[in-house]
Amino acid sequence: MTAPRRALILIDVQNEYFDAEGPLAIQYPPRADSLARILETIATARDADLPVVVVSHEYPAGAPVFAAGSSNQQVHPEVTAAVAPGAKQVTKAYASVFAGTGLLDWLRDRAVDTLTLVGYMTNNCVLATAADAEQHGLAVEVLSDATGAINLANEAGSASAQQVHETLMVLLHSNFAAVGTTAAWRAAVAGGTALPKSDLGTSAVQGRAAVATV
Repeated sequence: MTAPRRALILIDVQNEYFDAEGPLAIQYPPRADSLARILETIATARDADLPVVVVSHEYPAGAPVFAAGSSNQQVHPEVTAAVAPGAKQVTKAYASVFAGTGLLDWLRDRAVDTLTLVGYMTNNCVLATAADAEQHGLAVEVLSDATGAINLANEAGSASAQQVHETLMVLLHSNFAAVGTTAAWRAAVAGGTALPKSDLGTSAVQGRAAVATV
């Protein structure tokens, strides 16, 4: 088996998610913790000479979140300081990093076959990108401690950020992505191996067995 040809995708690590008074402040894992892990992935990518893509969400000026030209729309300063000057910069207006960005062609030109996703939010852009990658034939890795979610409530019900994040990690690992920790990913990069991944059938069988024992 050949080694994965990875690119590290930093999804929307922007000030909007660190504004404690804003509606999108990351709640789980704690945003300071996930940011620290994101910075570790940048260092690992640099040491392994992996391509790095910095993705930013942007809405028109005056929008309530991610407004063009606002401080909250900017990439977190610690990330800006950590990435190399040559890192690919992408601005998007939709949940998936592929929608209207030209990123897919850039990845193809570099023979990338595996995306490592870190950043925010688990429940929106990380999820959408992982699902979207399937149709493009790209493998996906999602780092559970370098991503994060928010509390959600609407007419359908409510879920804490921890419930959202942990449930989506199980869902992603069952089909769309290999889910692992930053430490496990760092070891996989060093060894030139892929993160282990489950599949829908195996997850279904194990899920049925788990429920039966409750």
